[in-house]
Amino acid sequence: MRVDTIWRDSRLATMTTDTLGIVENGMIAALDGRIVYCGPATDAPAIDARETIHCDGRWITPGLIDCHTHLVFGGDRVDEFRLRLAGARYEDLAAVGGIRATVAATRAAPADTLRTQALARLDVMIAAGVTTLEVKSGYGLDVETEIRQLEVARSLGEHRRVHVSPSYLGAHAVPPEYLDNVDGYLDLVCTRMIPEIASGRLADSVDAFCETIAFSAAQVARVFGAAHAHGLQVRLHADQLSDLGGAALAARFGALSADHLEYASDAGAAAMARSGTVAVILPGAFLTLHETRKPPIGAFRRHGVRMAVATDLNPGSSPLVSPLLAMGLAANLFGLTIEECLLGMTREAARALGRQDRAGTLEAGRDCDLAIWSIEQPAELVYWLGHNPLHQRVFSGS
Repeated sequence: MRVDTIWRDSRLATMTTDTLGIVENGMIAALDGRIVYCGPATDAPAIDARETIHCDGRWITPGLIDCHTHLVFGGDRVDEFRLRLAGARYEDLAAVGGIRATVAATRAAPADTLRTQALARLDVMIAAGVTTLEVKSGYGLDVETEIRQLEVARSLGEHRRVHVSPSYLGAHAVPPEYLDNVDGYLDLVCTRMIPEIASGRLADSVDAFCETIAFSAAQVARVFGAAHAHGLQVRLHADQLSDLGGAALAARFGALSADHLEYASDAGAAAMARSGTVAVILPGAFLTLHETRKPPIGAFRRHGVRMAVATDLNPGSSPLVSPLLAMGLAANLFGLTIEECLLGMTREAARALGRQDRAGTLEAGRDCDLAIWSIEQPAELVYWLGHNPLHQRVFSGS
């Protein structure tokens, strides 16, 4: 067999099993950007490679996947952060600024500015081993800016070697010009924005925020119906601040994921298990908002709900850029195991993006997106807080 590259003398965490699929003395071979062999070096077929890389015993995992980010936005909310430190609540800030403050800044920012700022944040994530990420809109809330956000998100993959999966989050908040006409705004989202975004292939999925400060379950159901009618998958910000039945709603629509979930019920967890909806755990928002109600991790385990971990990078509730720190916080704040954290930022994150056939595990047929680490055991990726032991990132085999 003739291949492009072989990585030898490595230890592999393939993420193909719940115990991380460890392979000692492992080897990976890639051809045309895809893995053609991954496993023990002693079991490999005869392979001739154009390039052989010796890893000197380093660990290889799949490239990290951040399945929930709001990477493209204008401005910041440092002043809001100061108010929160002084005791202000997220709900109170939402009424006087919050998401709408970022909407104003994003509407005012040209595409080049949004792209430059997003790339600076993306570079930090890439340097920590990220090879795939989701990027949401939702800071425009009008036709022009939402499209600009999504176009910038798509373009990031042209400026950096990274897979980008954009999500349309028009139902993030009610824009100021529609505060007295929410139904009119939903008409805009469902009858104009979603069809235009679907026809232009600007997004892979439609997201919404189901919460007392955002949209009701009935309103989200209308958005999701429009998304499905135009061939788009859905995901949901669910049960973050209260239990509005968001987990069950996401499950009813076969959502790829339901995210946050601090107030999700046992029945909601059971519904997610039946539908295969991934629970995306977002410790950055929990920490930043000084929340005390934790996601029902025990219920997710009991019902067999798959759990992903993500940064929720955004300017207001989770200014978290590091996927490694997100894993550490998930373990320390929510009690996820080391295995759950690592699988949550690889295999299950890929599932939350509908990319499980391409990414998230090391096995033949998958994209050759690798993270090579200078560590003695995979647990160190969760254990160390603020440390980045990445030795090399490989994207599409190089």
